[in-house]
Amino acid sequence: MSGTRKSDTLSLMEHIDTFPTAAVAVVGDIILDEYVWGEVSRISPEAPVPVVDVKNQTIMLGGAANVVNNMVSFGARPILCGVVGEDEEGRAVLERLEQLGITTEGIVLERGRVTTKKTRIVAQNQQVVRYDREVRSRIGEASRLAILKAVKKRLSDLDAIVVSDYGKGVVTPDLMAELISLTRGKKIPIAVDPKPPNFPFYKGVSVITPNHYEAAAFCGFSITDEEGLVRAGKKMLCDLRCSAVLVTQGREGMTLFEKKGRVTHVPTVAKKVFDVTGAGDTAIAVFGLGLARGLDLRSAAIISNFAAGIVVGEVGTTTVKSDELKKAIAASLLEL
Repeated sequence: MSGTRKSDTLSLMEHIDTFPTAAVAVVGDIILDEYVWGEVSRISPEAPVPVVDVKNQTIMLGGAANVVNNMVSFGARPILCGVVGEDEEGRAVLERLEQLGITTEGIVLERGRVTTKKTRIVAQNQQVVRYDREVRSRIGEASRLAILKAVKKRLSDLDAIVVSDYGKGVVTPDLMAELISLTRGKKIPIAVDPKPPNFPFYKGVSVITPNHYEAAAFCGFSITDEEGLVRAGKKMLCDLRCSAVLVTQGREGMTLFEKKGRVTHVPTVAKKVFDVTGAGDTAIAVFGLGLARGLDLRSAAIISNFAAGIVVGEVGTTTVKSDELKKAIAASLLEL
């Protein structure tokens, strides 16, 4: 890991033990992830498509709810603020959150809106197809105000706010402006996992964490080499007036651009990559916990990179536990 000293790595392990005391509000699009697991042994005679023999089905929290799930796996108790529909999927989300011991007071049931559900068909550890059930229109005014009310209620206790934007309508210009206004002068960082069409909403936040495709979409040019990446990082810092930009690059790791001019590349630690589903949720969850417990931007990026490297080695939406993260960090000590 470039530029990482042994003392830095040991410090990261110590910080993980402080995660349970982090007070974080997660605001964003709540998703229910459904997985249909099966096997493929033949092609359909009706069309050139595989026939999946279904063996099992699982339902997991996704989107902003998966960010919360990741934080809970470290012992934290964040508050989740978002919207679900008055439907079976919405009830499933609320039930799973209650099982995790997470309050649902920040979740709004919006009449006439469906809960976002992504169904993935998986065979032989490979996604065959995904289909989505969702509404992308902006949430109603009453829902926006209810979310803000929930954040304001906890504001004096918050250490950080994480915004998980999947472009499903929860994150709006007015909502972001209010969140930025609420935290101004209070030393409460806002970290955003962005969606390209909504980048203008994020002006003035602390950190955004786009992947390199999202960064390219915002900047209007392809990122094919280090020069393009640096150019994109500087443009986002300037245009969005944020303190830092953390670009996730899949197999290439992450690169952190700070307002003061420092650029830090963090190489991937993933040994194998089976599924990137939820990797961004894990990265922003751990990054947010790190900021909440006082880690500097570089250290928060390094520790989130370790966590993301673990989840991409699993199939399906998954989380990382403290012991797993410590083990991964400890293993890196042998390479220093």
